[in-house]
Amino acid sequence: MTISQGPALVAETQARKSRHGYVKASIVVSESEVDSTPTLSPEPGRYLVASPYTEQEHLLDLETLDNENQLLALALTQMKCLRDDYATAPYLGTFNWHDIIDTLRALALQKQHKWKKTSFYIVAFRSRIPPTTIYAELGTLDKAAHVEATSSGGFLKYWFGTPDVEGRNLATCVWRSQEDARKGGIGPAHRKAAGAARHLYSFWKIDRHRLTIEDGVNGWSITEWTD
Repeated sequence: MTISQGPALVAETQARKSRHGYVKASIVVSESEVDSTPTLSPEPGRYLVASPYTEQEHLLDLETLDNENQLLALALTQMKCLRDDYATAPYLGTFNWHDIIDTLRALALQKQHKWKKTSFYIVAFRSRIPPTTIYAELGTLDKAAHVEATSSGGFLKYWFGTPDVEGRNLATCVWRSQEDARKGGIGPAHRKAAGAARHLYSFWKIDRHRLTIEDGVNGWSITEWTD
């Protein structure tokens, strides 16, 4: 299994203490710019694997979500990293958002659902791990925090990479809302992970983004989150 980022899921808690995010340019894609007939994966049952963790307590309960959030969660199963330098690359070019939106549009058509304009909350957690950090400790903290975040509701996707040769890494979370992210980061596992961050990381930085998908999935954008 990929080495865990560690307490990446405390990102929203830590973000309230540090506002060092940098501005991202907006990307807007019109319907004419994308292929509307992607290959769809078989539909799951009630529970969806939405992270690298596959045990039951880590699965997303689709029945707790409305149509828009269910469909995006399903589309996010197609999320892939496009580049090896994801730890330092601009966020907008790091993942296959075009493919995700193509899949979302196809799912909405398949289910005959009229998509309503909806915004989602994204956290990108960038870090650097010193050689003294024990990866097993990171993994234990992260896994416990993920169970806690999943049980709080609205946690649609979690992805993390492997530290590069200099210990730099990226983890990212997609939430139904900022409020869901806040609720997911207040439990004891998150508090423990946040406390451990002081000695597990030599550097960490949080970027917050807004994913907005227009009516009918006819356009989309990822912009810097502003309160």
